[in-house]
Amino acid sequence: MYTDLKAFIDALQLETIAESRKEELQTLIDYLLAKKAQALPIQLNFICTHNSRRSQLSQIWAQAMAVYFDVEAKTFSGGVEVTVFNKTAVNTLIKQGFKAENEGAENPVYSLSLADNLPEIKAFSKLYDHPDNPSKNFAAIMTCSHADENCPFIPGAEARIPVRYEDPKIADGTPQEAEVYAARSKEIATEMKYVFSQVQG
Repeated sequence: MYTDLKAFIDALQLETIAESRKEELQTLIDYLLAKKAQALPIQLNFICTHNSRRSQLSQIWAQAMAVYFDVEAKTFSGGVEVTVFNKTAVNTLIKQGFKAENEGAENPVYSLSLADNLPEIKAFSKLYDHPDNPSKNFAAIMTCSHADENCPFIPGAEARIPVRYEDPKIADGTPQEAEVYAARSKEIATEMKYVFSQVQG
């Protein structure tokens, strides 16, 4: 894992997570533990409306924490509409230690890497049932209330788990934009660190 990325993860403080939030995260932890106990593949599809910010950040941080804690898991993301992976979200991840390259203009495909010897994460806005995503034996992790309420059925999902985050889009175009995105990304990273810390070993 890249030095800067590992240092960022090392510094995340799990005690900043409220006990009430840990209770909300327990359903996801229980799902992961059950899969691990049965030696079954772990596949997580993080879903929000536009697959632009929260679901992308959640997928990428969950994959990073799986690597960090040596938990075999594959993470994915999707939306109920196709837009674009928000550039401020991408730049936030780069500042926090990932490396990224992109190709395409209208809906760029970003190749994010955690280390030179690990597979890249292909990140772009897509529907939750895109061919790149699993069609069965996965958990649908609902990261926004709009997608959770307006997408009552996710075909192929064996579990549906709400892990909602406030949309950093509220700060778009303001002087606080970079700060809000950094804070949201750090919040998601911290919670994914907590979740996967409960599954390691």
